[in-house]
Amino acid sequence: MTIPGQAAADALVARLGVTIDPDLLVLALTHRSFAYEAGGLPTNERLEFLGDSVLGVVVTDRLYRDHPDLPEGELAKMRAATVSQKALSQIARTIDLGPCILLGKGERTTGGADKDSILCDAVEAIIGAVYLTHGMDASRDFVLSLVSNHLAAAATSGVALDWKTSLQEAAAERGKGAPVYTCEGEGPDHARTFTATVTIDGAAYGTGVGSAKKHAEQEAASQAYAALIAADTSAADAPA
Repeated sequence: MTIPGQAAADALVARLGVTIDPDLLVLALTHRSFAYEAGGLPTNERLEFLGDSVLGVVVTDRLYRDHPDLPEGELAKMRAATVSQKALSQIARTIDLGPCILLGKGERTTGGADKDSILCDAVEAIIGAVYLTHGMDASRDFVLSLVSNHLAAAATSGVALDWKTSLQEAAAERGKGAPVYTCEGEGPDHARTFTATVTIDGAAYGTGVGSAKKHAEQEAASQAYAALIAADTSAADAPA
């Protein structure tokens, strides 16, 4: 299997600083839109699934060791910030990953090479490819080289690190039940969109849309958190 734009792919590998099995590299760069238009080729989604898990383990391990005095909730927020779509898409742009991703015509013409969701997924797929090529030790070094700046920034960030965790904490502080998420997907497999709704005590507080369930839920949680805070403000301003 060969990569269209081999020179660009070789330059990408040089920027990554780690060798990757050539077939796995192709797979990691194959977005579902390209695979669909090419007649059903394998996509990078399985590698993305694997890479997401490797990324989570490496980041969690580093946070646990570096912050021995922080409670689980704070560690969860820092992890969420480090592995968020926003953080990973920024990493993808830093390594100029977008031009190397194999996209279908529709995604190419609508700027898919610079979409946060596509860039994020490709970074996770690359991590999965590195893991399959070299194993866990090399993957740990590779992941930490990618996320080191975001790990440092997470230590000083606030509530927006992880909207789902922040929403859960805010609901508990107000004596409300735990947030409940429902998520529905629509569209063809190569261009699927997810819509998530979060309810608390049976009332809808927020809705989010994304190319992945986890991103849609984070957006919904962000809206719900804002709604809870606004309700507090309204109650405080109400006449006695």
